[in-house]
Amino acid sequence: MARSQAHHLHRRCSNRESSLPRCNCGRHLRAARRGPRPLVPTPADHAPHELAALSRAQFDTWDEGEILRLAMNHIAAAGPYSAEAGYLRVDGDLVPGPGDGPARALGVDQQVRELAGQDGPVNVPDRPWGQALGLRGLQGLHGYLVVTSRSRPTEAERSRLATLVRQTAAALSVALAHRSRREDALELHRLRGERTALQRQLISVMAELGWQQAVHALTADVAASGGGEEAITRALHELTGLPALVEDRFGRLRSWSGPGRPDPYPEPDPARRDEMLHAVAREGGPVRIKDRLIAPVRLHGEILGVLALVDAQDEADSHTVLALEHAATSLTLELAHLRRLAELELRLHRELVDDLLAGTDETSAYARSEAVGHDLHRTQYVVVVQWSSRTADDSFTQTVSRAASAVGMRSLLTGRSDHVVLVADDRPHTRALYEALARETGTRSGTIGVSAPCNSPDDIPHRYQEARRALEVRRRSRESYGTAFFDELGLYRILGPGNDLLELETFVREWLGRLIDYDSRHHAAMVETLSRYFDCGGNYDETAESLAIHRSTLRYRLQRIRDISGNSLTNVEDRLNLQVATRVWKIVLGGPDRCRR
Repeated sequence: MARSQAHHLHRRCSNRESSLPRCNCGRHLRAARRGPRPLVPTPADHAPHELAALSRAQFDTWDEGEILRLAMNHIAAAGPYSAEAGYLRVDGDLVPGPGDGPARALGVDQQVRELAGQDGPVNVPDRPWGQALGLRGLQGLHGYLVVTSRSRPTEAERSRLATLVRQTAAALSVALAHRSRREDALELHRLRGERTALQRQLISVMAELGWQQAVHALTADVAASGGGEEAITRALHELTGLPALVEDRFGRLRSWSGPGRPDPYPEPDPARRDEMLHAVAREGGPVRIKDRLIAPVRLHGEILGVLALVDAQDEADSHTVLALEHAATSLTLELAHLRRLAELELRLHRELVDDLLAGTDETSAYARSEAVGHDLHRTQYVVVVQWSSRTADDSFTQTVSRAASAVGMRSLLTGRSDHVVLVADDRPHTRALYEALARETGTRSGTIGVSAPCNSPDDIPHRYQEARRALEVRRRSRESYGTAFFDELGLYRILGPGNDLLELETFVREWLGRLIDYDSRHHAAMVETLSRYFDCGGNYDETAESLAIHRSTLRYRLQRIRDISGNSLTNVEDRLNLQVATRVWKIVLGGPDRCRR
């Protein structure tokens, strides 16, 4: 700013011919507008009037350069003087004014600077008298006026020159004071503007901090209360005024707070759900999808579910987004904690169930079951769960655990390669567990086998085999999905594990050997046709439909079965043995792929 001011003053001072300020200065100033007057002696009686007019002109302007120019142009009003140079002090340095070019050529500039702020003589060729006169005010030195004369000035002329110097210095003091006040006013205005902006910013920051503190306080209260997902959605609804909800990764509702909950909640579309999760995963924060603002709930990169606000009117602002992000963080911590607890509980359960299935002493079994909160003294049931295309990993095991808890089953569970095993302290409901798992997995392609009641830990390994037999029988039946109880299998109970396999194979060869050999040689399906015929209760239409053949084709095959096997389907004994043989062939021996000759 100082350099621009110096440049401005230098430019103004160097313009000797610039116009005078408006003032009533008389004919002498009108003459000044036409240019500097010739250096002719001024009558002594006119000098006071011209100095007075000059004074009015100088005090009529607040431009320091103009004040100096007026003094230099009207120096002759004080006597036989010439103004060789003028200087203004700007930031401690002397800035040359009008007439500086000739002054430099005469070496005046260097002489003035060597005076170091004092008045003193200057040497100018052809000028017997020369002085550098300081222009001083209350603020100190304002500049210099370098004056020469071809003759030594008289006392009166010196007095008039001193008067001109004093009034020029006074005018400079007034102009500098005005500039200082103007700059102070501008600075004050700038500072007031900055203060207003800072106050507004402070108010905004305080409001933001207040909102953040409210969000932190509420989420901290939720975490301390241990209210889980319901408490988080309730707090988010209270903060934002918008309905809040939690869905699992499959799109099933886990919690809703606020008005407008759909009833029933719509079933998710798996393809669209995956597309939505991919879109959410690509973003770093909440994403708007239709009328919802959705934040993913992640744990180690895995999306466990989503936390969402229903915002049909698009009212969400930055505060709403902040609250949603904090709530999603709290929900992530909550689900992570629950997952750790579930994993720990699952590991303890798995170890205990593995030992129970393998066989362990009762004292240890009772003590360990009590430690994990399971009453092994009650009558137990072994339950085996198998779902198509689902391996029995930790994820599926936890899914089974959630479904069992949802239907009120108190159980221990572990995973095997292709199924999950539960040891439950009550007989499962016929359909409840299956329906709960169908909802959890989104598919009904699963089978459950339940053992007979077990009254001692020592019986659990045997009951496990019973549950597996019940599951296997259901899987190989016409309705392969659902729940099967071992104590309801009837004849199939004697076909379970523990029987001599060679004896069973011998029985099958006795009644079905000819048909098995015929099928092997001719790539036919006589044994399967007979098995379906018995499964359909001897109904021709149902059997033909299940085999996708014509009724007449079925009649032909049944006649060929009679001829090849030598057994009659109308004979009660033959019919019973043939039916049992087909069941053993299919369920115990695994059909044509495993049947031995």
